[in-house]
Amino acid sequence: MTFVLTEEQGMLKDAARDFVSEQLSLTHFRAQRNAGANGKDPESWAAMAEMGWYGVLIPESYGGSEFGYVGLGQVLEAQGRTLAASPLLQTALVGVSALVLGGSDAQKETVLPKIAEGKLTTALAVDEHAHHAPTQIAMTAVADGGGFKLSGKKTFVSNGHFADLFIVAARTSGKPGDTSGITLFMVPRDTDGLKVTELNTLDYHGAANLEFDGVVVPAADVLGSVDAGWDILDPVMDRARIGLAAEMLGLCEAAFEMTHEYLQTRKQFGQLIGSFQSLQHRAAIMFSEMELTRSCVAAALDALDAGRDDVAEMASLAKAKASSLAHLMTNETIQIHGGIGMTDEHDAGFFIKRARVLESLFGGEGFHRERYATLIGF
Repeated sequence: MTFVLTEEQGMLKDAARDFVSEQLSLTHFRAQRNAGANGKDPESWAAMAEMGWYGVLIPESYGGSEFGYVGLGQVLEAQGRTLAASPLLQTALVGVSALVLGGSDAQKETVLPKIAEGKLTTALAVDEHAHHAPTQIAMTAVADGGGFKLSGKKTFVSNGHFADLFIVAARTSGKPGDTSGITLFMVPRDTDGLKVTELNTLDYHGAANLEFDGVVVPAADVLGSVDAGWDILDPVMDRARIGLAAEMLGLCEAAFEMTHEYLQTRKQFGQLIGSFQSLQHRAAIMFSEMELTRSCVAAALDALDAGRDDVAEMASLAKAKASSLAHLMTNETIQIHGGIGMTDEHDAGFFIKRARVLESLFGGEGFHRERYATLIGF
């Protein structure tokens, strides 16, 4: 597939890169880290809303621009270059996708305009254990009068420490391992019985654990159909995986540029280290793997906009490839920089920490290699 950005998509990419380099630079990220912000940056998020980024996937009738997944992918890639902490993936991609795919007219009219204006953030709460296992949902949702009563827990919910609205996957029937019997619920943060425990994370972006103690959710807040939530959840997670792959690609681009510059300036034994053949080979491998990943991410984003039936395969391929690249690229960035790369004063450490978190979110390389193989018949 030949993939070239349209003029409008190219303009969005340029605008996003300019914005993050000016307002969400690594210097800004370090300052936020030093201030103990834990990924909370409302002022920058408000500026993103003014740029229209929360509405990239939202239909025009609800206040968005309906610009498509390829467009949003350019913004997420730019965000990855400076490790910016933002609600874009969990809100503008995951939350909006869930509502567009499964929301009722009333739900869309209530939530989507608020997201487009930057007045509401969302977070998807799926996993209940240390590793990504979306079919192993055990949290229960029992019919209760005109709604449901939710009991159980969710672990490491990205953006959960500040999200206004949670999209929660719970089991209304069946047993862990079944894809049938899962139902999605919209649960506001201030709902009685919901406990949110903020987590300080390795990458300084933050997350949360959630505990539901008989949380009552009205039937009107069921997203999609009861027992058929997997039909929404699975494609929404694939969109999240593709978005993460785009963000990881941006991270790797910046790490490579940092390493390439070091190869061109650092001298040992009176020579630029970039002249050493062994380091040239390592840099060539890094660059080649990055370009392969770029093709996978572009194909996955295009598959979403085209409505193709191989989105799941493309999502797992992109996430597996991006996870592998991020692991390689950040390891090499540290090693090629040597001792300075191990210090907190250098930015290289930020990249490897963020990469390790992104690698595991919504399934790591191993999870997606196995899923991809299964999907294509192996």
